[in-house]
Amino acid sequence: MFAQDKQSLERIRSQIVTFIKDYVHSSGHKKAVVGLSGGVDSSLSYFLTCDALGAKNTIGVIMPSRLSNKESRENAEELIKLKKGIKQYYDISSIVEKFGSVLDESEKNKRSRIRIGNIQARTRMIILYDVASREGGLVIGTGNKTELLTGYFTLYGDGGCSIEPLGDLYKTEVWELAQIVGVPKKIISRKPTAELWENQTDETELGIKYRTLDEILWYYIERNNNPDEIVKFGYEREIVEKVVALVKRTKFKRHTPPSPVLRRYNYQELV
Repeated sequence: MFAQDKQSLERIRSQIVTFIKDYVHSSGHKKAVVGLSGGVDSSLSYFLTCDALGAKNTIGVIMPSRLSNKESRENAEELIKLKKGIKQYYDISSIVEKFGSVLDESEKNKRSRIRIGNIQARTRMIILYDVASREGGLVIGTGNKTELLTGYFTLYGDGGCSIEPLGDLYKTEVWELAQIVGVPKKIISRKPTAELWENQTDETELGIKYRTLDEILWYYIERNNNPDEIVKFGYEREIVEKVVALVKRTKFKRHTPPSPVLRRYNYQELV
């Protein structure tokens, strides 16, 4: 379903690189800013942006918090060295802790952890946009299609960016393309985690393996199969219904905030 030959992956790589280059340049910019977590998604986005604009025009920003794993920081550092790129480093621990104290966030329940995770993501977004403003660049997103469809991102946090180069790639395809572009194997094989709290992993939080999630999404989104049809392909009904519900429930995160239509216009094509 997802396994593609090298030629197809090279074509996808070329399309994304061209997309980044054309969008950044057409907006009047020459530089881009990518937040590096040490995971496969941000690594792939960084590599493709370097290919599109050059490593000297691609700023890799490392923003650890007290929850960040040492391995994550080392992976991010290694990527920048591999590409001979530009690095900027900001420890956000004190900022996140200050937010927590101001909001009196002392509970240890799941909601509390998610809220702190969102604060981390939005703090990073603020830093990325400030760096972009200072350097005259655009913020490049690192979200993949699986995350976007299931709402597994923080609105105006890691979801805050100018473009999403990986936005039409399922997680499974991200792993495949990452091998082609030369992302280190230790990053590709690492368990995906947003490091929202200690020992947190994406698949545990989602309650489903990425590969199974991708397959169900593929049938539902790409093939337009309904849940009953997907179940017949061998998937548990409970899992299928959970995935479909996630897609529907998080629709609001994938659209520009709506406004009421108060008057009628004859809009002209602007772009």
